[in-house]
Amino acid sequence: MANTEQRYAKATNRLLVIMEKLRSENGCPWDKEQTHQSLRKYLIEECYEVIDAINRNDDNDLTEELGDLLLQVVFHAQLGKERDAFDFADVADGISEKMVRRHPHVFGDLHCGTADEVLVHWAKIKEEEKQEQGKVSRRLDVPATFPALYRAQKVQKKAAEVGFDWAQSEDVKAKINEEIAEVQAAIDGSGDLKEEIGDVLFAAVNWSRFHHIDAEEALRESTEKFTRRFYRVEDAIKADGKDITAMSLTEMDAYWDKIKTEEN
Repeated sequence: MANTEQRYAKATNRLLVIMEKLRSENGCPWDKEQTHQSLRKYLIEECYEVIDAINRNDDNDLTEELGDLLLQVVFHAQLGKERDAFDFADVADGISEKMVRRHPHVFGDLHCGTADEVLVHWAKIKEEEKQEQGKVSRRLDVPATFPALYRAQKVQKKAAEVGFDWAQSEDVKAKINEEIAEVQAAIDGSGDLKEEIGDVLFAAVNWSRFHHIDAEEALRESTEKFTRRFYRVEDAIKADGKDITAMSLTEMDAYWDKIKTEEN
């Protein structure tokens, strides 16, 4: 245990020292120019690259991508330290205290026999924390910066928790058909097309959530499937000595249908 703690402490301290050096007077010009705001896009990119490594079951890439993500945390902590606002220790201690506080079934006397019970108590403790901090809590508070599909799903789930939800799948299906009709009306000149298409997407996410399907994952997998099949179509057309850019949609569809049949 002692050796493990020493290893963790040594690795963490080394990274913190490197980050401090990069931001120092004689450090890296690029790193010295960065702010919390300028780093936002990199934080998002690193999160997605971690997810990609997980999806590919690539432990080597996952190790590297988690390191890149950790660097972002350390970078922001260094910026906070320079402003005398907070440092890495504050960040680490803060999350440690939160985990202990929100897991009374592990660090206290509360008993939770299932994961669902854990989530119920987690939500209750989280709400109590907000009240103690004097924060105004609204049920549908979900960060606007979340990916659109993911945020829609979270908002709908929170509304459903108090019974604001469809009774059955057919009701959601009917809503989707209603929204599609409104899209057509907008195309015909009656209504805001962008808004109506947004409503169709929102309704589709609702149908997905109703059947316990993660809309973000479902769309990601469908996009990957389309990409894979399109690449196979390109390869097949090239193998036949043809140019895809000179082909009609009907001709490309024939290749697509063949690839789809082979996969199924």
